[in-house]
Amino acid sequence: MVTPSWADAPAQTAARRRGAVLERAILDAALDQLSTVGWNGLTMEGVAAGAQTGKAAVYRRWSSKEDLVADALRAGLPHFDEAPDEGGVREDLVALCRRARDAMFSRPGFALRSVIHECDTVQAERFHAVIFDGVVEPTIKMLREVIERGITRGEVRSDAANGYVFDAIPAMMMYRNKMCGCEWQDHEIDEMIDELMVPLLRPSGA
Repeated sequence: MVTPSWADAPAQTAARRRGAVLERAILDAALDQLSTVGWNGLTMEGVAAGAQTGKAAVYRRWSSKEDLVADALRAGLPHFDEAPDEGGVREDLVALCRRARDAMFSRPGFALRSVIHECDTVQAERFHAVIFDGVVEPTIKMLREVIERGITRGEVRSDAANGYVFDAIPAMMMYRNKMCGCEWQDHEIDEMIDELMVPLLRPSGA
């Protein structure tokens, strides 16, 4: 009897996977590639190797690198259902920023940033809906909820629920991460909330 070599093992393992299990492995491999070699280094061949399957299995499901990455991001991005409610607007914003920080530095977060930073304008358009629906819209929705709750409590000025205020935290977190290499430790989040958001939101005369 011939004993299978170690080289045969991945192919045999992949051969037993079908349907959703194999698709999940391919999507995970795409996220791994984005997190390690980035958008420019990602190849369909590399994804197939990471998923321990054949290139044909990848192309049967996704005809292009863009389609594969879009689905990988959709599947991998965290889902935020509810804004934190810690009893006060400062505490709510700190909890929300820590949640956003954890998402930024997760595997899907690294993958998303590689797409944002490396894609050209035409390529980036392909991912606009993924980024907006999966990241921007949920974040703004939670910020709105936190700030409007603060207005109701009297902690926040009545005109603070506007787009410029909602953009302040995401813009600051992305800018400092990209330009300064900030990894947003807990104390840095606390400082941002205390030195930027609390004064920005404070009611007149408070």
